[in-house]
Amino acid sequence: MKCIHPFVILAAILVSLPLAAQAPSPAKQKAAAVADQLAGDLTQLSDQIWQCAETALKEERSSALLADYAAKLGFKVERGVAGMSTAFVATYGEGSPVIGIIGEFDALPGLSQKVSPAKDPLKAGAPGHGCGHNLFGAASLGAAAAVKQLIADGQLKGTVRYYGTPAEEAVGGKVYMVREGLFRGLDACLAWHPADRTKADMHGGQALVDFVIEFRGKTAHAAFDPWNGRSAGDALELCTHGINMLREHVRPSVRMHYTIQKAGDVPNVVPEYARLWCWVRDWQQAGVESVLQRVRKIAEGAALMAEVDHSFTIQGGDHEILINTAGAELLDANLRWLGPITYTPAEQEFARALQRAAGVEPAGMDGDIHPLQGQEPEGGSTDVGDVSYNVPTLHFSVTTAPRAVPWHSWYVVAASGMSIGHKGMMHAAKTMAATMVDLYENPKALAAVKADFADKIKGRTYKSFIPAGPPRPPE
Repeated sequence: MKCIHPFVILAAILVSLPLAAQAPSPAKQKAAAVADQLAGDLTQLSDQIWQCAETALKEERSSALLADYAAKLGFKVERGVAGMSTAFVATYGEGSPVIGIIGEFDALPGLSQKVSPAKDPLKAGAPGHGCGHNLFGAASLGAAAAVKQLIADGQLKGTVRYYGTPAEEAVGGKVYMVREGLFRGLDACLAWHPADRTKADMHGGQALVDFVIEFRGKTAHAAFDPWNGRSAGDALELCTHGINMLREHVRPSVRMHYTIQKAGDVPNVVPEYARLWCWVRDWQQAGVESVLQRVRKIAEGAALMAEVDHSFTIQGGDHEILINTAGAELLDANLRWLGPITYTPAEQEFARALQRAAGVEPAGMDGDIHPLQGQEPEGGSTDVGDVSYNVPTLHFSVTTAPRAVPWHSWYVVAASGMSIGHKGMMHAAKTMAATMVDLYENPKALAAVKADFADKIKGRTYKSFIPAGPPRPPE
């Protein structure tokens, strides 16, 4: 056997190591440091947005807080884009590469809550940030600001573009921004989401279609001459029964949920109008389309049985996220470079109190970095999916709330308004800033991300669910 010099072996090992395992560049270290320097501003922004707690397309103060801060930092800000007064794009730099970063800031109805481990609304019935979007928008802007500083200092070359995207929870503002071409020209785009664990995401959520079924019949006195009536309420009940019968005959990945918005006013009047709001989800858009066609037939059949008219209106929807594996590996490496999130004893006790209130194991906060392998698909949809069908999109999750507490709930509102949420926000900001530096500094890394996207999009056709015209606030 030929003897090999140990220095040759060492060189071969170093060459074989992934780029992610190498020491962080000075630019990456500075990007994380700049994000840290902005922690006070970002915390104040997130807390102000948490206090505003504005719902879809009504986020006037929340949007202005972020847009004004971006303008103060020297970004060129274009407000009121894509027909939405609360949507904006903030840009800095020139030339390639052009890297985008997404921010959200809408709240959910009825989730108002103080920073308390016991249910205690700030204002009964008011909205609250039960998905942590107050942290989302601020963290992403912090990362964009860190990269902007490096471009200004001449350490990076290219353009950074921050997208202030409203109405993720109900309308899907990004879908309208995609339709307006606002994501064209990007080489890559980054997004994150608050969660109960930290990981680069390897599953892309569920595609979703949002639609309304309306029935119109003929009113009559429910006791004196009910035979003269044609009940829209009857048609609605027949329709929901048909949807529930369908549940046995769809794939396990399908989710169908609805709410009855109108089915009459008083018992002694045959209702002439009824309205059903429905969502259908599946792991891929093709599965959603298949179920949607069957629900259309159920609605038609219900109208025939009740002898009423009906309409079927698509209001919007989201695609699943096309996971970018090359991008996930970059995100994972930077999450591991930054290390796990650590918590104080007081933060852990607050988390355990929330978990006890929710009736789940009081295990406290999970600040570990979870591996890429072995991730289980999780329910939920996002309009980031529509972005991912149009530009390479890197997506990850960061811990901002205790493990296993219900999401879209007051538990998450409480954690999002305090230091537990702030720590996750800063971890996300630094991870995005570091990953963006990788894409600016390393042409091979960016090329791999773009090649992964080209492979994933092959054979797919993007078609949005949104109707013509500007978005409308949910009723």
